[in-house]
Amino acid sequence: MENMLLVGLSRQMTLERQMDVVANNVANINTTGFKADRSLFEEYLRSPAHEDNFARADRRVSFVQDRATFHDFAAGPSEQTKNPLDVAIDGGAFLAVQTAAGERYTRDGGLQINNQGQLVTASGDPVLGNSGPIVFQPTDKAISIAADGNITVLEGTGRTDSVRGKLRLVSFADAQKLVKEGSNLYSAGQGVAAQPDTTSRVRQGFIEKSNVNSVHEMSRMIEITRTYTQISAMLQQQHDLHRTAVDKLADVPA
Repeated sequence: MENMLLVGLSRQMTLERQMDVVANNVANINTTGFKADRSLFEEYLRSPAHEDNFARADRRVSFVQDRATFHDFAAGPSEQTKNPLDVAIDGGAFLAVQTAAGERYTRDGGLQINNQGQLVTASGDPVLGNSGPIVFQPTDKAISIAADGNITVLEGTGRTDSVRGKLRLVSFADAQKLVKEGSNLYSAGQGVAAQPDTTSRVRQGFIEKSNVNSVHEMSRMIEITRTYTQISAMLQQQHDLHRTAVDKLADVPA
């Protein structure tokens, strides 16, 4: 296969990958705590070239290589809900939650209480405190979540705060090593350990919305589509040129 076709196909493959990433970002514009993904590409130089008729000495062929996908952990906008169970995190910390697959981490602070009295995420995963899942009593009221994650309530007819736990806030030395599971859950990869985070603060009655910029993502989608179409047209022109050349050669008398 000729170099031009190989270069064009390599670029189209990376564009398809980039479109998948952008489409997933767009699909999660309204997902609480969602962090966008970004694509990273690099030039790959192949030498020597398949063709050997260059006028100059430089014969290396430039391809596009899909290097990686990375997480954009920029903070999303906060929205006030006035729901006492909702929390938004100011800082780089994550909430620790317990799932069937083990401990996971999220920025989704849209919390609720299940029928067992446990504080859980919207998907039903128990939110972990420093001593395990946080459990409320049926008579608890006036739930208060302090900036440091400490949770207190008024129990029954009492007027004195009762402590129900403290949100376990964790951070990572290199958050890029976290593995995204679903829309807004992360698992710690091999060799990645969660560390207690004492600098981030919790805001009760707020949630952190997705950090996806819809205008930017839609612009990227249009740009990717346009580039893919241009490459397809270029490859088709190359194909037509070859076919014309073959037809003309066939017309040459033997």
